[in-house]
Amino acid sequence: MPPDTSTAAPSHPRPAPSTPPEARVNPYRRLLSTPGVRAFTAGNLLARLPSGMFSVSAVIMIAEAHDSYALAGAVTAAGLAAMAVVAPWTARLVDRYGQARVAVPATAVAALGSLALVLCVHFDAPVWTLFAAYAATATTPNTGGMSRARWAHIHRGDPAALHTANSFEQAADELCFMLGPVLAATLCGALFPEAGTLAGAVLMMAGVLIFAAQRATEPPVAPRTHTASPFRTAGMPALLAAFLATGAVFGAMEVVSIAHAGGAILALQAAGSCAAGLLYGSLRPVGNVRRRLLLCLTGMTALMSLPLLAAASTDSRLVLAGCLLLAGAATAPTMVTGMTLVQRLTPEGQLNEGMTLAVTALLGGIAAGSATGGWMVEHSGTVTGYAVPVGAAGLALVVAAVGIRRP
Repeated sequence: MPPDTSTAAPSHPRPAPSTPPEARVNPYRRLLSTPGVRAFTAGNLLARLPSGMFSVSAVIMIAEAHDSYALAGAVTAAGLAAMAVVAPWTARLVDRYGQARVAVPATAVAALGSLALVLCVHFDAPVWTLFAAYAATATTPNTGGMSRARWAHIHRGDPAALHTANSFEQAADELCFMLGPVLAATLCGALFPEAGTLAGAVLMMAGVLIFAAQRATEPPVAPRTHTASPFRTAGMPALLAAFLATGAVFGAMEVVSIAHAGGAILALQAAGSCAAGLLYGSLRPVGNVRRRLLLCLTGMTALMSLPLLAAASTDSRLVLAGCLLLAGAATAPTMVTGMTLVQRLTPEGQLNEGMTLAVTALLGGIAAGSATGGWMVEHSGTVTGYAVPVGAAGLALVVAAVGIRRP
């Protein structure tokens, strides 16, 4: 994907009139110095935070009302499956008609689905209505993908700036992963079970409205010269398969760690990933993207073995916490580099769809990893369960090495 040069470059859509010396030193300050960037970033973060809230809120709300975590899990799993089907189509509409024209009504439908779920739970509606209401939230647009598309448009021609932008976005993902579930659980516990879902719907709608209002940074709609899915681009199937396996790493690690030491310890993995993502973004990328991805996947495979070794050799949660922190440090660079490669492989004018396919593959992998990790915990114990993310990381490395042939 073409990205633009620095903020002082004449080809930049809206160059900053002057760049302070410290902005040249701090790549993130330089990144946020472009006019309009801070506004769409604020709206994007506000809209993205509920992504870490909705599933936790739904589980708490449904389990409280129906006394069944199995039902709560089934409803959220059905919603995830619906999103995997709907999200690429929503992204294709975004590419075809523009972010603002599609994201706002799509978010409104998703917010109404959340409100319908709250009403169905509150008024004890039939169980099938829970599935229908939660499935309606599948129209939620991929705000992270839309934000990355804006960065790619602004910084076309400047791989270093785009690398920093992708790292910033990955750190934002990890931050939402850390804060979203905590905020949801706090609201549901301190107020009422439906509070987390209601707050998430309000935050999501407000964030998308702010994001969509920033028209100056919105990528122009490209003429449709072809309608083939980005999935058919050479190298993309293998890259999406690598994202699928990487998602399995996340899903399995989450379930196994919760079973072994409780959910709070997962925040350390997210914290390690967030810090590593910001550090990675401050470095200038070297070598081609494919080689960097293989190096990142190799590091992730190696570091994912640390929690397995810790669980097998000691009962200390402190040691396990340190190993999870280190393991998390490999995930953000892997995701940043993978998203950069998605941007390179996706045809111009289909960037939102390409990145949404990557996110969909990631979500599918998370679901598969969660199921596999849970099965291993139940049948072989938590120590053996930690072998699942190691195997999934190794699989991602092999798939990427064999299937991705061009940068």
